Amino acid sequence: MTEFATKISAVGPVRTVRVGDLRIAGSPRSAGENLEHIRMLADADADLPPIIVHRPTMRVVDGVHRLRAALLRGRTEIDVQFFEGDDNDAFVLAVHANVAHGMPLSLADRKAAAARIVASHPHWSDRMIATAAGLSAATVARIRLNRAERHGEPDPPSRIGHDGKVRPINAPERRRLARSLLLAEPSLSLREVARRVGISPETARSVRGRLRGGGEPDRPEPAEPRPDLTAVVRTLRNDPALRFSESGRELLRLLDAHTVTPERWAVIANNVPPYCRDAVARMAIECARAWHGFAQQLERTAASEAS
Repeated sequence: MTEFATKISAVGPVRTVRVGDLRIAGSPRSAGENLEHIRMLADADADLPPIIVHRPTMRVVDGVHRLRAALLRGRTEIDVQFFEGDDNDAFVLAVHANVAHGMPLSLADRKAAAARIVASHPHWSDRMIATAAGLSAATVARIRLNRAERHGEPDPPSRIGHDGKVRPINAPERRRLARSLLLAEPSLSLREVARRVGISPETARSVRGRLRGGGEPDRPEPAEPRPDLTAVVRTLRNDPALRFSESGRELLRLLDAHTVTPERWAVIANNVPPYCRDAVARMAIECARAWHGFAQQLERTAASEAS
């Protein structure tokens, strides 16, 4: 298990505590609580999942809306799972939990959270922080560059990747950062790219040339482990906003139908009768296009909400 997975899964068994013993502070959500969502949870005819509480401080890490809903229901006790880590790791858990389920964090909140995680966990790779904050690795790379530029903080000699491996911060990594920067801000001068990333202008020119198809492509980065789709869907199933709406339940059914491992897909493909393979292949392509269009719509919605 990677360091990130260890931190976000380090919660204890379900216990019951008095709501008066709990504290609400340090939320990554700048807009505060959503009263409509709280009322929806309070009116729902179902038991809500346990909240997560930082044991050393009794601060709610995940589940403020559920806590408020319990109070509206007149409850004096609530089910919790305790997290024993430090404040920085509790914040990472809070961010990841609010990205994975419940009321989603805004893009601005996720970027602010990523900046804080970059500061508290500089040894984590861009991809690991991106997973925690619900952003792309390129966005985290830009946040890291901007922070280093403002504070003059040097990079650590190595970073821990999402696969748990430690990799040095070397020339290929800086070229990757330059590539991310050029993709995000294509109008930047080569000198500015070189200054921000810590490479020569000629190296920046080479990276830009490859982006424009003017040279051999950079070596691909090591492939990330395939996410555990079953675990993702299991987490989403605990989200009241999805469970208690018709469209949410429909989405969960669709996602559940696609939690198939590559090995299982291979078995299914090998057992498709020869006379209908072409038809199934066409349907699979159309389904892939539909999912891709759905993903693009989600990304556009997120971008418009942030603008």
